[in-house]
Amino acid sequence: MIVTYEQPDGTVEQVSTEDLSAIESADIEEAMGDTPWRQVEDLLRGQDPTAMRAVLWAARRREQPGLAFRDFDVPGWRRRLRARIERAEIDEVLANLMAEALGSGEDSAIDAMLPHLRKLAHDEADVNAAVEVVGKGHLVKATASEG
Repeated sequence: MIVTYEQPDGTVEQVSTEDLSAIESADIEEAMGDTPWRQVEDLLRGQDPTAMRAVLWAARRREQPGLAFRDFDVPGWRRRLRARIERAEIDEVLANLMAEALGSGEDSAIDAMLPHLRKLAHDEADVNAAVEVVGKGHLVKATASEG
């Protein structure tokens, strides 16, 4: 996941959860009341402000080691803060969908998930590229011709 915060001056701060250390991830879990990492990821996908704030906080502590979570705020979070999935997560979702689609011989599960993946993706082109890689590029082309 990539958590993005647009500063009041217009600069953008981005933190990828892939770049967090194990200690930083554990600190996030602890700051969120011992929430397991898998649940933190689910909360990020749901745009939970506490989870997004916790990721930014962990990254900011690299520069400000004494920064306490309870004191860290993100003004204007509703319009300035968001979490988006990265290519590796898109690949994982498509791999799971491919297994289901191959079992049923249908593309409908993948086709139904594409709008959701595009909305959550940090870079929408990653969704199309991942679909092409798994051999379902015809679904991307069908969507493009409809729009």
